[in-house]
Amino acid sequence: MNKHLMSGNEALARGAYEAGVKVASAYPGTPSTEIFENLPNYKEALYSEWAPNEKVATEVAYGASIAGMRSLCAMKHVGLNVAADPVFTAAYNGVGGGFVIVTADDPSMHSSQNEQDNRYYAKSAKLPMLEPSDSQECLDFMKAAYDISERFDVPVLLRTTTRVAHSKSIVSFGERTEHPVPEYKRNPAKNIASPANAVRNHAKLEAAFVELEKFANESELNRVEMNGNKIGVVSASIAYQYAKDAFPEDTSFLKLGMTNPLPMELIRDFASKVEKLYIIEELEPFMEDQIRAAGIACEGKKYTGLLYELNPQLIKERVFGEKADGVELAVKAVSRPPALCPGCPHRGFFYTMSRHKDFVVAGDIGCYTLGGSAPLSAIDSVVCMGGGFSVAMGLAKAFELSGQTDKKVFGILGDSTFFHSGMTGAVEIAYNKGNVIPIVLDNSITGMTGHQDNPGSGYTLQGDIAEKVRIEDVLAAYGYKNVIIVDPQDLKAMEKAVQDALKSDVPAAIISRRPCIMIKRIKHDFGKCEVDADKCIGCKMCLKVGCPAVTVENKKARIDRIQCVGCTVCAQVCPKGAISRKE
Repeated sequence: MNKHLMSGNEALARGAYEAGVKVASAYPGTPSTEIFENLPNYKEALYSEWAPNEKVATEVAYGASIAGMRSLCAMKHVGLNVAADPVFTAAYNGVGGGFVIVTADDPSMHSSQNEQDNRYYAKSAKLPMLEPSDSQECLDFMKAAYDISERFDVPVLLRTTTRVAHSKSIVSFGERTEHPVPEYKRNPAKNIASPANAVRNHAKLEAAFVELEKFANESELNRVEMNGNKIGVVSASIAYQYAKDAFPEDTSFLKLGMTNPLPMELIRDFASKVEKLYIIEELEPFMEDQIRAAGIACEGKKYTGLLYELNPQLIKERVFGEKADGVELAVKAVSRPPALCPGCPHRGFFYTMSRHKDFVVAGDIGCYTLGGSAPLSAIDSVVCMGGGFSVAMGLAKAFELSGQTDKKVFGILGDSTFFHSGMTGAVEIAYNKGNVIPIVLDNSITGMTGHQDNPGSGYTLQGDIAEKVRIEDVLAAYGYKNVIIVDPQDLKAMEKAVQDALKSDVPAAIISRRPCIMIKRIKHDFGKCEVDADKCIGCKMCLKVGCPAVTVENKKARIDRIQCVGCTVCAQVCPKGAISRKE
């Protein structure tokens, strides 16, 4: 059977395999993660890895391209910010083997801190961009991207969105095509990004972009679907699927698979055949602004707006004023805010921090972002990966200069984030004598994106045992002479660790270490906590730990045995000893 039901991410992995990719590197980030989680299925044909961050992943993959191999890197949209340095220079230098960079955007911010539109990266870097709209196109466009990369001597950006990455549709497989790797030969003028070489390479890129514009106007990646002359729609990616559902049957479509450079002559010809032209795209008016600038009359953003995902009904309402027929439900679903899992090792740490009103805590991206939610409410800021340490340093310096000496500043991030971009922040604090306690919340895994391994977990993406990088050794090498390691589920020990760090006469750091309760390969000590109703006074102190398993009914604490794993954090905060653990 050659037909398979696959998500866009699964199909991208298959496309990389069929395209003859040999080296692949990425850092996990929703909605891109599953691409690389599926690449080990093809490990007999290609090498894949988790890198410490997106910049490193891009450089690893680009190095393989310089050596003549087809290579791949992938990241979520904010990851491209981290990778931008090598991406822009690789555009100037060009490629050896085909080089593709997947950027997975997240309209509506389902799992992200912003919804930036990464089509503008393609425009800024002068790189071709392909945008598949379903799983089959994910596979096909991946293969096409490598041909374009090698033909025009440029990296190619392949952009998906959450709905394309995670939706499933039918995919037909092809066979893998191997691409011979030439013997490596030095080429300093091409591969050394010195100013003198960059001057020549920039001119080369501009010339290539002119040729790419000609290619875009002729490419089968862009297709016209003529159904009538009254309404025409230019669209791409998942917005095309929405528009197909929302517009009348006699609407004609110009479905773009290549959105940078835009095939302007093709668009102009299509516009001349319809009475009214709509541009349907999510987020920014990337296509509309360029089409208007080319003198082509069109409308779009005044209807669809700049915020969040579209869907067919939204387009019908905003463009045609058609309200959806619906049924009012008698029962409304109650929204459930995200919370740390029962037994999460971070809970004890955040409970400890929440008890001190003079603590200022700079947070970071990961499961521990949830420490900012009520009732814990223990984080003051979250900016970006690695910002937990660096932002804390800025806060501390500002308090120092403004005389707010009562503030005690902590910077927090997780183990994977420490390796991603936290180490430089740790150096910043040590080097510039920051009045900050850096804390690594080490749960032995990359948690929020779905349990990917990292340099501290002891395993690689392909399942091989790896040497663990010890966070305490790294911190000691940076000059932290007092590295305190503590189990955060022991609340007394956690409080002592914090106070000891604050009193330390030498640079101090804390590692809050306990494995995530969801790691399957670790044997956890599970149990159940129970409430003695006679002892419970209904004070609700147990609710302050923010565990979903703990509730209050009839003025008495209640613990859901299905959710409880026996971590005992709630028992430790109970003033009457009404909660105990049962094996």
